Amino acid sequence: MRRPLNCPQCKNGTVLRARPQSPREHVAALVFVSPFRCPSCSYRFLASHLGLKHPQHPFDRREHLRIPVRLYLSFSGGKVRGEGTVMDLSVGGCVIKSKTQVHTDDIFYLQLTLDESEPPLEVAAMVRSVSARGIAFKFLRAAQENKRLMAFVQIQTSLHPDRAPLNLGIAS
Repeated sequence: MRRPLNCPQCKNGTVLRARPQSPREHVAALVFVSPFRCPSCSYRFLASHLGLKHPQHPFDRREHLRIPVRLYLSFSGGKVRGEGTVMDLSVGGCVIKSKTQVHTDDIFYLQLTLDESEPPLEVAAMVRSVSARGIAFKFLRAAQENKRLMAFVQIQTSLHPDRAPLNLGIAS
């Protein structure tokens, strides 16, 4: 009988198999125990993959679930100030469209407007890349520390299940 696998932290049924990173996880793999990661809350845990509904879990390379959005953003760092539109968002970072010139590894304070009735969400972020797609930022604080951001991403995921990752490799 096939069994579902839920995140032990948030009870979400959408978990992704991750690659082993630590020596402990490599040893666990010898006895059919694999690391899994919840895209909603970013919790990483070990679980047996025997008897899962999807026994052929491909590995997920993406660390966090990305949510397509269109949110206003302003940012500042050093002598640079800019604004733009957030195109996708996750608990680990975001991609924005902006005309402001920035460079990889620059650090900025971002102010994201999640809801007009609330003050902007303020986060520190580092520029990971600049491309035609936009400016990719990585948030510098751990995702679990930013409760408002996590709540926003979880609500967006539950309201729009079509924005969740493809069902390949997802235990439900």
